[in-house]
Amino acid sequence: MPLPVRLCLLLAALFATGCGERDAASAPAAPTPTDDLGRAVAVAPPVGRVLTLAPNLTEILFAAGGGAALVGASQADDFPAEVAALPRYGTYPLDLEAVVALRPDLVLATNQVNNPDDARPLAEAGVPTYFFSFETLDDVQRALRRVGELVGTEARADAAADSFETRLQRLAARTDSLARPRTLLLIGDETLFAFGSASYTQQMIALAGGESVTAHFDGEAVTLSDEFVLEAAPDVIVGTFGADTDAARLLALHPAWASVPAVAAGRVHSVDPDLVLRPGPRLADGTETLARLLHPVAFGDPSGGGTL
Repeated sequence: MPLPVRLCLLLAALFATGCGERDAASAPAAPTPTDDLGRAVAVAPPVGRVLTLAPNLTEILFAAGGGAALVGASQADDFPAEVAALPRYGTYPLDLEAVVALRPDLVLATNQVNNPDDARPLAEAGVPTYFFSFETLDDVQRALRRVGELVGTEARADAAADSFETRLQRLAARTDSLARPRTLLLIGDETLFAFGSASYTQQMIALAGGESVTAHFDGEAVTLSDEFVLEAAPDVIVGTFGADTDAARLLALHPAWASVPAVAAGRVHSVDPDLVLRPGPRLADGTETLARLLHPVAFGDPSGGGTL
């Protein structure tokens, strides 16, 4: 081989090798994800096998395009339909043996449902846990994007987060100029569990065009008295009661409420609990449902919305 050719090949080889070493040495290390509890989670995205410890996280994972990574489902998971075929495990208390047996690369949890102490035995078993916290509707968008980063489906996750935000913005534009009925959102109809100022449900009521009568209470949750409801005099009562509860049952449980405007006007409604109590992408459906109940005429149902 002529000397000039050999020299060129040698220089090319040295250059290529040098560049490769320089790239590897200078390439920034992937940042360690930090979860909503401020914990550094020892995981290198994208991960291939995921488990969730709460149904809302399962819904977020699927909406973010990572459903194929889910290798099991908790006993409470029922949406989307794909979870029906997955092996099950308990989360209350955590069935550590069943979870570890599914060999997840990462477990997703939320401090609103799961015990942060569960992360320790999982870590000892070699399974990192990423905790989410949901205090606002923005937290749902943020969780969608973060899950997309963790499982490598960023584009799909960003689209889901953008769609969620767009639906809420459009709804706010429709309700912005409407009168705001005083609204009581209840979790149960017998014991009066409701929501405080730190709950994302306050944003749902506001976007739906209502004025929450419990927005001034501190914290995420509050237990109300019959007397409070009488004094608050809500125009509309919406509960995550399930299909069997209506105004008649509510009045039977709380006979003093006959004079409450919502009861007197028959504006007591029940919504699907999963659309309100699971902080995930279906909160957009729940917020739109609230808007139809609070403003039946504006949303094309002059009969008053009816009990769902």
